[in-house]
Formats: sequence, structure tokens, C-alpha cells
Amino acid sequence: MTTFRPRRSALYLPASNAKALAKARTLPADVVILDLEDAVAPEFKAEARAAAVAAVAEGGFGTRELVVRANGLTTEWGRDDLAAISAAGPDAVLVPKVSSPAEVRAYDALLANAPERMKLWVMIETCACVPQLDAIAACAADTRLAGFVMGTNDLAKAMRAQLRPGRAPFLPVLTLAVAAARAHGLIVLDGVCNEFRDMDVFRAEADQGLEWGFDGKTLIHPDQIDVCNAVFTPSEAEVSWARAVAEAFELPENAGKGAIKVAGKMVELLHLDQAHRVLALVAAVS
Repeated sequence: MTTFRPRRSALYLPASNAKALAKARTLPADVVILDLEDAVAPEFKAEARAAAVAAVAEGGFGTRELVVRANGLTTEWGRDDLAAISAAGPDAVLVPKVSSPAEVRAYDALLANAPERMKLWVMIETCACVPQLDAIAACAADTRLAGFVMGTNDLAKAMRAQLRPGRAPFLPVLTLAVAAARAHGLIVLDGVCNEFRDMDVFRAEADQGLEWGFDGKTLIHPDQIDVCNAVFTPSEAEVSWARAVAEAFELPENAGKGAIKVAGKMVELLHLDQAHRVLALVAAVS
């Protein structure tokens, strides 16, 4: 049986920052992403790579999922990053600006010597990837691909669109990415919110991500973690309802039924699946 892993909050940290790496082991984020790409200046890329490898080897991250974001293959650091990350064996490697199935397969081929359990996550942040989201997600059938991570800042730059509250220009891309991920069994994480001082602004964007179906949200500051976890954790009412649905379907008189009545409402097997996910998430974070 596969253990359910919560991914409510995924915090980016520059791998070149030793203090940040130490602090990451104490933070309540579900996922820690050690960044070798955007957060690291060119002159520190090699140093950051070595620090990320050392951090993976040292461990101490507890139940947190540990991911390393590499530089792209079009850069001078990409191949060396992938080789080092493959040898280190974190839970996943995150790669930027993937625009086609061919690029997914190119990354997958370079991870051939990595531990089997190590997954491939890809950033969805280019205009070119949008018409191919389903085809990219379909690579999960025969590669390590296991996750989509939205890169809304880069996408805004590529589209020449503006990131404002509500994120209206990005709604089609975000919903298509979620649909493609769900169709092929991938996890999917919302992009970052650049506002880390005004928690009301951040909470509104996190609520939006929850409404659209994301598993969680990527973060740029530790202060965003608690709010993000709260948003993506089911409420007491949701948990109570999930337990009622699960228990009702387990009753002998409901065996084999596709639809039953719970608290005066008709529920179907699809609601049972939703209930099981809610209960698995709550169990994982309790």
C-alpha cells in the first residue's frame, strides 16, 4: 500500500544558504525544495550544487519530502546538476521550463542511474508547454515524471501578462494543468505568491489554489507555511463528513451499492473516493 504524502506547502530555499538549509529541517513545510536555479547567482552554482548534495546525504529532514531544483539543460550547469542529483538521490528532482514531451524524456534519460524511487517533477512556466500539457503529463506512463509545479512568475514574463490578485490571465493555464495532471496521476502544485508580508493577500491566493484543485502551493518565505498548511488542511466539518461517508459505505447493508443516503443526502462512490483522500491527508498531517 502506498503511503499518502501531504504536499500542502512546498518551500523554496537557495541551496547556497547554509542557514536556510539548517532552518529547513525545523520548519513545518511538507516539501522542501533546495534550489540551484533562480535563487542562486551564476558564480555560486557549483557551491550550491555541492551544498545540496551534502544536505541530501546528511538528511535530518524527517517526513518532509526533499526535492532539488536543477538548472535547465540549456544552461552550462544543467547536466552537472542532474548527474550530482542522481547520485545523491533525493525524493525528486525538479526541472525548469519544460515545453514538450521530448524534453521530459531527455531529462528522464539523464536520470537513468538515479535510485528508482527518485521522481521527476517539471515546472510549467512557458507559453510553448500550454498546448502540450496533456501530452507532457502522459509521459508519466513510462518515465519518472510524477509532478507538475506551476511557475507563474516566469509564465507571466513569457506571456507579458500581469500577476494581480485573482490571476485572471492565468486561469486557463492553471486549470488545464490541473486537469492534465489529474488525467495522468500526477501531483500538481500551485505557483508562488510574491506577497509574503500581507497574509490576507497570500491566504486569498492559497484559497484560490485549493478551489482550483491543486495539492498545495509553492512558497518563497517561511512565514507563508502556517497559512498555507491551514488552507490545504480539511476543516473539521469536511473531516466529519468524510468519516460519515466512509463509515456508511462500510455498513453491511450498503455492500456493493453505488449510491446511498448519508445524513439525508445522496452520495456515490465518487464521494467515497473523495472521503478517503480527506481522511488520508488528515492522518498524514496529524
